[in-house]
Amino acid sequence: MKAAADLRPGRLLHEAGRPDAVKGFRGVQIDDERLAAVLSSDAPLLTLYQGTVHGEGPAWQTTHDRLVWSDVPNRRLLGWYPDGHVEVLIDGTWFMNGNAVEADGTLVHCEHGRRCISRGGDYDREPEPIVTHYQGKRINSPNDIAVAPDGTIWFTDPTFGIIMPNQGALAEPELDHRSVYRFDPRAGDLKRMADFEEPNGLAFTADGATLYVSDTSLSLGEVPGHKAGAKHEIIAFDVSEGGELSNRRFFCQTDHGYPDGFAVDARGWVWTSAADGVHIWSADRRKLGFVPTPAVVSNCAFGRADRRRLFIAATQSLLAIDLIG
Repeated sequence: MKAAADLRPGRLLHEAGRPDAVKGFRGVQIDDERLAAVLSSDAPLLTLYQGTVHGEGPAWQTTHDRLVWSDVPNRRLLGWYPDGHVEVLIDGTWFMNGNAVEADGTLVHCEHGRRCISRGGDYDREPEPIVTHYQGKRINSPNDIAVAPDGTIWFTDPTFGIIMPNQGALAEPELDHRSVYRFDPRAGDLKRMADFEEPNGLAFTADGATLYVSDTSLSLGEVPGHKAGAKHEIIAFDVSEGGELSNRRFFCQTDHGYPDGFAVDARGWVWTSAADGVHIWSADRRKLGFVPTPAVVSNCAFGRADRRRLFIAATQSLLAIDLIG
């Protein structure tokens, strides 16, 4: 009889090869000349992979020269490599969603199923939970995660993973708030930083001086038995050298859908997901332009050695568009 390991499926999901351009892509909308110097209006939108149910949490892992992202309902962590091949990195995740990379290349993850932040894991090694409770109560369902320049791990903790069966498992929340947290892995200290209706995406500027967080309570209207909230916006905070937040302020909102996840580039521009594509905003809150996509975007991330490729998780597809500056 064959050993169980011999019966496991292979890890390869997509052969190496050149990506195809998205047919019918109408081009990048340029609303500000500053964007024209960074992204060409006729840059092709590329399809790197198709086959996820709900792609999420893209993050560039420089140490492995790959883009990692989650297929949440399929319970898989995937990896895309520059030669074009895609493989399963972890099969049977606990509804992993957001991912981030620590300075040494170690992955950290948000897990809906185990309701935790976990670290490490690859192929047959399960990630280790490092945050599970706040003040003795289980956290809700961590959604997105970011590593600050000082090495602290920040994450959002909405309820989506405990109210949507295809994103986790139904459970009553133990906490009476939905918050952003800061975890110091050296001290093992977890601190509640700010509360929202349903916090979702988050990202820092390169210098760590500004934190952006999206509130997407509007999306509760997609969950049976729940009423849509009013929030579909991104909020900005100033971050002190000690990691404290101040000057909470409205930054932007999406006209179509909600800003699920987003990336901040070296200029401080915010590239945010929406139902119709990726919208680009300057740090001074000017709308710079728009990359339309054929499917709802959940998140995006910059990658490759030069950070000039924007990877876009758009429902069933992993898309990409290349910058010129």
